[in-house]
Amino acid sequence: MKTFVLAPDSFKGSMTAKEVCEAMETGIKKVYPDANCIHVPMADGGEGTVQSLVDATNGTIYEIEVTGPLGNKVTAKYGIMGDKETAVIEMAEASGIQYVTDETKNPMATTTYGTGELIKACLDKGIKKIIIGIGGSATNDGGTGMAEALGVKFLDHQGNKLPRGGGYLDQLYQIDTSNLDPRLQEVSIFVACDVTNPLCGENGASYVFGPQKGATEEMVQILDRNLSHYANVVKKQLGKDVKNIPGAGAAGGLGAGLLIFTQATLQKGIDLVIEYSQLRSKIKNADFVLTGEGGIDFQTQYGKTPYGVAKVAKEYNKKVIAIAGHIGEGIEVLYDKGIDAVFGIIPEAGSLEKILQNGAKNVERTCENIARFIKIMEKR
Repeated sequence: MKTFVLAPDSFKGSMTAKEVCEAMETGIKKVYPDANCIHVPMADGGEGTVQSLVDATNGTIYEIEVTGPLGNKVTAKYGIMGDKETAVIEMAEASGIQYVTDETKNPMATTTYGTGELIKACLDKGIKKIIIGIGGSATNDGGTGMAEALGVKFLDHQGNKLPRGGGYLDQLYQIDTSNLDPRLQEVSIFVACDVTNPLCGENGASYVFGPQKGATEEMVQILDRNLSHYANVVKKQLGKDVKNIPGAGAAGGLGAGLLIFTQATLQKGIDLVIEYSQLRSKIKNADFVLTGEGGIDFQTQYGKTPYGVAKVAKEYNKKVIAIAGHIGEGIEVLYDKGIDAVFGIIPEAGSLEKILQNGAKNVERTCENIARFIKIMEKR
């Protein structure tokens, strides 16, 4: 009996990682009816991480109402994994760029307050570990909104609370942590962070990510100065120097905020998902490993799911086959990185809508053909 480990990412706009696993298995079993197909839905710390880790561990998804980046109420999901002790959050669920339009995006005013509310919801459930994916933010507030939701006060010279948003941090005079939720001291937070940008400067949060969040050239300079002032106050009053830590500038400085106010460590997203999905132990006895995502190209080697899966598989000398909806430039570099073959799943040109609609059928057919080829090679 053949054992296949199925460890794909989601195919965005088409299928969750779990649905990709199911379609893969259906195709394989047309050729190997008694195959042992082990599903390990994957993600790289970005969109889909909550769903993948919940699916991989038979956990539970919850929905709550939180404060969106513009201060209005939004509905956000978070997950608790099968161990009932580890929660998974995507900051974009509460503070993501999808909640703003070209007309409303304003990184001077957007807040991570809702992300703090998600963390608080996890604390209320007695969680011991929290994994937070921090991609896709609409914010540039250094994580001050998140910290405020957890009890921190940011005050000006007169002792008044600052308005939320990175545009007001130049007025910061005092940080009062006396009401910071004490439960945070008992909880380990692992931040899925794939950027290495520092908080401030030309490579920092404001200059690199500010423009895509709506910042003009002038606003970028103001936001950078404000984050620098914030970092100086933090260093002086809390004794933490976060200005130049790689990853502190992620999500408009939320990386820094988590390092300052919680027991957080920054890690590569794919590495966290590999660990918490227990991918290693599942791959050990596999005959073949199948992975994939919507698009594969030379950038896949920089921490994307197929690369992370292949790296683990090669520790055990397993064959790795990747599938993708779109195959871009430079995939030959992946053949030296542990991926043995890459297959496109789209059979013919068509509208994007139709391609996305037929995702499961295309995955199923491609994996059936992969299995047929494996069978031919066995008979040689």
